Amino acid sequence: MQPGLAVVIVGNDSASQVYVANKEKACTELGMYSEKHALPEDTTEEELLALVDRLNNDPKIHGILVQLPLPKHLDDKLIINHILPEKDVDAFHPVNVGKIMIGDFDFVPCTPAGVMELIKESDVSVEGKECVVIGRSNIVGKPMSMLLLHQNGTVTICHSRTKDLKEVTKKADILVAAVGIPKFVKADMVKPGAVVIDVGMDRDENGKLCGDVDFAEVEPIAGAITPVPGGVGPMTIAMLMRNTLTAAKRAFGIND
Repeated sequence: MQPGLAVVIVGNDSASQVYVANKEKACTELGMYSEKHALPEDTTEEELLALVDRLNNDPKIHGILVQLPLPKHLDDKLIINHILPEKDVDAFHPVNVGKIMIGDFDFVPCTPAGVMELIKESDVSVEGKECVVIGRSNIVGKPMSMLLLHQNGTVTICHSRTKDLKEVTKKADILVAAVGIPKFVKADMVKPGAVVIDVGMDRDENGKLCGDVDFAEVEPIAGAITPVPGGVGPMTIAMLMRNTLTAAKRAFGIND
């Protein structure tokens, strides 16, 4: 049994190119079969759907990942919904989203899954903790909140319309920043001793890679904090590999 992952990228988004290269490298290191389908910017919806169909029907491929964002003329939702749920290793298909909601899931979106693994490996218990997630995206914020809830955390989701944001975040024992604004979370937004997890991947005013948390400000008061780069990012790749392995096991009828 060799797990197989197909990654589809459309256009020339530089961040997406880096992510795809990292996924290819991880597959090679783990002995997984991988395919990269790099399509031009002007690829039509029909062409992309035809490729997804072919991958859906390819027995060598157990996981399909369409790299987001897609060019504006392509409908993300239409493309994602076309991937077979059992091959949707990003866990974006409505069937997999529903399974996460009820707590009976095969796959979890890779970034929230990576965050939960970091919490677990740091011997931090979520149960009974005040958990605050900044950001309500379908990719991170919403599934992140569900996973914390399944671990018996008391979860608050903050967003652009949240009033007195600072007052909410300062109550968090576990704070997850997934807002996409460089160095958004400052020291005065964080409870001393809190676990701070930075999902952001931004560029600062000098073009240097940074996260949503002002690391230099927050590190001295946090009980634990993830850096950017090198924190959640590698975990996202690891969880993609785990989801692909799970999909392959399901395809081969292996239950453990």
